[in-house]
Amino acid sequence: MTIPSIEQAPRETINRFQEEKLQRLLAYLQANSAYYQQVFHTHGIDIYGIRTLDDLASLPFTTKEHLQQENTAFRCVATSRTADYVTTSGTSGDPVLLALTDGDLERLAYNESLSYQCMGLDAGHTVQLTTTLDRRFMAGLAYFLGARRAGIGVVRVGSGVPELQWGTIERVQPDALVCVPSFLLKMIEFAEANGIDYRQSSVKKALCIGEPIRNPDFSLNALASRIRSKWGIQLFSTYASTEMATAFTECMYGVGGHHHPELIITEFVDENGHPVPDGEAGELVVTTLGVEGMPLLRFKTGDIMQPHYTPCACGRTTLRLGPVIGRKNQMVKYKGTTLYPPALFDLLNDVEEIVNYVIEIASDEFGEDEITVKVGTNAMSDELLLKIKDRFRAKLRVSPKIVFASIEEINKIKFPENARKSVTLLDRRRPR
Repeated sequence: MTIPSIEQAPRETINRFQEEKLQRLLAYLQANSAYYQQVFHTHGIDIYGIRTLDDLASLPFTTKEHLQQENTAFRCVATSRTADYVTTSGTSGDPVLLALTDGDLERLAYNESLSYQCMGLDAGHTVQLTTTLDRRFMAGLAYFLGARRAGIGVVRVGSGVPELQWGTIERVQPDALVCVPSFLLKMIEFAEANGIDYRQSSVKKALCIGEPIRNPDFSLNALASRIRSKWGIQLFSTYASTEMATAFTECMYGVGGHHHPELIITEFVDENGHPVPDGEAGELVVTTLGVEGMPLLRFKTGDIMQPHYTPCACGRTTLRLGPVIGRKNQMVKYKGTTLYPPALFDLLNDVEEIVNYVIEIASDEFGEDEITVKVGTNAMSDELLLKIKDRFRAKLRVSPKIVFASIEEINKIKFPENARKSVTLLDRRRPR
């Protein structure tokens, strides 16, 4: 599969290409979406006056709350045309239900075939999925469909169970894994405890989902560095969400997730919803292209990210998306310092004695943010406690409350029954 020509075009050509797609989307919403018909009517919007990408700023945002509260009004097709239903994980509110058509499934397959292409995987390779395909989870389905579209063989192992993962690797000899990066550490731990020579396995690459593996400067973060110090496989970062049904996956050069302009329009806005200067970090806002079931117009992802516009050495000229700096609704103001949880995760991942952890954010009696870090370790001691506190003060200038717990206790919190994703952050703050 060759790189699509639009992903190697000049920025001006990409903009014109997307503006044509945008006009088709607006006409489609006007004809089929009860929600957007009402939005256009309420705000007096003439869709034919929206001609350029800059004109998008005149349209109101769509939020997750809108999707939760008026879900069926977003549907643009009859139930008879719905091929599959998926939901968001619900980690930041009630799960959102999304209806997909056959065309949407084909778009999903195309999207993830591009992800595999970015990784250097194509027909003849085999990938092992450690993600579930059930529980209405889009990611597992997307990676399966994308692999098949690209002619890549798939072995569907599902989540967890390192013994089963290694047994499958031995029998099938896959070239790559799709997995949560922290699970790679569990696989390494199991291999070392059971005499498995994992460094000589067939696996040479891993597509890392659900957790960041890079710092804002694209260097590997603490979690990825721990993995690479043990197992020298290539790690590829990706960013995606169920709502936008699109992924930004990095290539071998590791300098940001590549934008596919045929699938999605991106904007970056400040806390007041205004466009940020070109290249500065802001909240990612997306408009989906080519979606039939539930297209979205100016959907606020809540993720603070930085775009990069210089061409990549791989030949793509499209925008490159930096790692998530933080989620807008998860920003913490603690003892005069503004923090985002990824900064806490990265610091904790860099302490070798820590096996697992969860972070709780709550409101004190005055409504101020309080942070408690529950650490699972086999090396509980005053020395380790001081080491963790000193690292927080050195890196972040403040140290939260640290509580030691058993590894088993933390795992019960991190992996709730029937959950699709692990839980690392518990936000118990009172609404303001």
